Amino acid sequence: MLTRLDHPHCQFELLRYPPQANDPLQAWDAADEYLITTLAEESIPAGAVVIMNDGFGALTAFLHSHGPVFASDSFVSRRGAEENLRRNGLEPERVTWQDALAPLPAAPALVVIKVTKYQALLEQQLIALSRVVTPQTRILAAGKAKEIHTSTLQLFEKWLGVTTTSLAWKKARLIHCVPRGEPCKAADPYPTVWPLEGTDMVLRNHANVFSRTSLDIGARFMLEHLPVMSARQVVDLGCGNGVLGLSLLARDPQVEVTFCDESYMAIASARENVQENLPDAVGRAHFMVNNCLDGVEIGSADRILCNPPFHQLQAITDHIAWQMFQDAHRVLPRGGDLWVVGNRHLDYHLKLKRLFGNAQLVAGNKKFVILKAIKR
Repeated sequence: MLTRLDHPHCQFELLRYPPQANDPLQAWDAADEYLITTLAEESIPAGAVVIMNDGFGALTAFLHSHGPVFASDSFVSRRGAEENLRRNGLEPERVTWQDALAPLPAAPALVVIKVTKYQALLEQQLIALSRVVTPQTRILAAGKAKEIHTSTLQLFEKWLGVTTTSLAWKKARLIHCVPRGEPCKAADPYPTVWPLEGTDMVLRNHANVFSRTSLDIGARFMLEHLPVMSARQVVDLGCGNGVLGLSLLARDPQVEVTFCDESYMAIASARENVQENLPDAVGRAHFMVNNCLDGVEIGSADRILCNPPFHQLQAITDHIAWQMFQDAHRVLPRGGDLWVVGNRHLDYHLKLKRLFGNAQLVAGNKKFVILKAIKR
């Protein structure tokens, strides 16, 4: 496992978060290195520095002396960056930590962006920047070359100003953007709003929420088999826009639901969806931005619903599902159950049998299965 970033302009010990034994992935990529090289070879302007979408703190560590603003939608990225700063003797307190929906500082001197493959998140961030940047703001972005398309550059042009791109280096590419100094007059498309089929509810989805414009097919299948009236404390783990927990609150007047996700935008969406659609149920809804169920007390839920993601930031991985299952087993009391919906080919039943000693097939179709595991 490669943990040391040895760069001509900096050396850091960096780990992905949460740490995994024998993790084959590293906590930085060529885009981070390209940005660091470019920033080191030119003078950094005096004034506020904003870093967007820093994966695990490589850019924040490099720019730490400038007291940067760390803006991200990922709780896991923030925790990883904080841990990596401490690991390298740098004070997290020098950084201003904020989520991707928080207001940005006015007239920043430098904005550094890691371009994600999630174009809606990038667009929402460029819209937020368009409200605060000036023609003097230096904007520098980078990402994997295969994920920087003509449409990516057009977003920078639309919302900010003249945009150019560099030659590729180690399969990464830079984007340079010079702000116009006046906001684009186009309408902000976020959050998106759409009706939940079969109900009179309307869902709001912030930019970085999975299946942002419609009900995803895994959640739709789970809704057909949602267990109702048989648990009092339920966790919607990896809740996204909260559609599972929202539907449970609507169908069961006694249940309390905790919505949990590592995305700040997901939790904001879930909160708004409960407030707008079920105002009388707000007292039975709780919201938690967290890495799975870190720190949640044993016995605090008697049922956990889970539609696990199979990626972390840009990386495809199953360790998040495994951690969700482990955390669920720890938190549930004896007799409590975990309900999981997932793609059939992911073989989640093997993981559940390993942890719980049992896994019952509740329902299945050509693509998805719903599994139930009981803590004995």
